[in-house]
Amino acid sequence: MKTKSAAKKRFQVTGSGKLKRKHAYHGHILTKKSQKRNQTK
Repeated sequence: MKTKSAAKKRFQVTGSGKLKRKHAYHGHILTKKSQKRNQTK
């Protein structure tokens, strides 16, 4: 089975085997949002 190309681009496997992912709502129209709201986790 092939790896899903979409998932391959969105997730990163750490050294210990855990998955890292980006949190939603942090890449669009950031100018009018406060810095507190802009911080990604």
